[in-house]
Amino acid sequence: MEKDILILAIESSCDETAAAVVKNGREVLSNVISSQIALHTLYGGVVPEIASRKHIEAIDGVIQAALQEAGITLDEIDAVGVTYGPGLVGALLVGLAEAKALAFATGKPLIGVHHIEGHICANYIENKDFTPPYMALVVSGGHSHLVYVSDYGKYEILGRTRDDAAGEAYDKVARAIGMGYPGGPKIDAAAKKGNPDAVHFPRVFLEGDSYDFSFSGLKSAVLNYVNKQKMMGEPIVPEDVAASFQQSVVEVLVTKTMRAAKEKGVSKIALAGGVASNSTLREQMRGACEKEGLYLSIPSPVLCTDNAAMIGCAAYYEYIAGVRDGLDLNANPGLKLGER
Repeated sequence: MEKDILILAIESSCDETAAAVVKNGREVLSNVISSQIALHTLYGGVVPEIASRKHIEAIDGVIQAALQEAGITLDEIDAVGVTYGPGLVGALLVGLAEAKALAFATGKPLIGVHHIEGHICANYIENKDFTPPYMALVVSGGHSHLVYVSDYGKYEILGRTRDDAAGEAYDKVARAIGMGYPGGPKIDAAAKKGNPDAVHFPRVFLEGDSYDFSFSGLKSAVLNYVNKQKMMGEPIVPEDVAASFQQSVVEVLVTKTMRAAKEKGVSKIALAGGVASNSTLREQMRGACEKEGLYLSIPSPVLCTDNAAMIGCAAYYEYIAGVRDGLDLNANPGLKLGER
């Protein structure tokens, strides 16, 4: 019988300090997350310096809690997995320094993980039979990627954002209509009470065959609408604006994902990233997949937002592929998917 592989994983790329213990890539023994959302809400968004300081304060306790919840000691882990990019450089450095210290102290291998790869791998945790190849739509506060996953660790980026990521647009629009931070869940909730056809905002598909995304123009269209309504003394219904904006985003995401899946001839689609917890995106992607006879994998919301379980899953597949990193591994805030 093969030995179980236990990965201690650390995630600190933005404003969540997280640690997890993952067994054999798909079984989560613990997944502890310390969120800074309440703190950054005061500033209307993430303040990098504050995020870094809070990571330093929280990281030891979060790791101890993850080990305790999993019922293991540091001596029992097989490797330390950690996000080393992309993300906020100060935040990344905190998690990476901690991971290096633990790897050095225990003599265990260090495995650097790409944050976006972690989001994609979140689909393996609850969906035990889900395997490549498939098309992955990664949508978060900093990223919008359409990725063909041909095998574990093998990614072909078909499209990416050219300006604002989907989640970034959500935050900016939420601020413009007085909903505050974080924009994603607030707009999602408000949109349920609004009319998605109330205001026609543009659907930006770019060139005919492009899989890239662009939400800057849509964001500007919403801001222009809000300003025009104010200048003319006309009412603004935030719920209608939220629903109309969201419908424009979701329509583009779903359409491009389905077209990419058809072009690559895959029968499976996966959602990943914080925006993948959006109820309208989940619902409309599910409907499109049912219509085309495609299988859809969507992680639970807690596994869509930043967490360490997904990093542990990705680290496991790197581990069994023989990937090992030295203690000179550095944070890379602009790391591209597929690079090391």
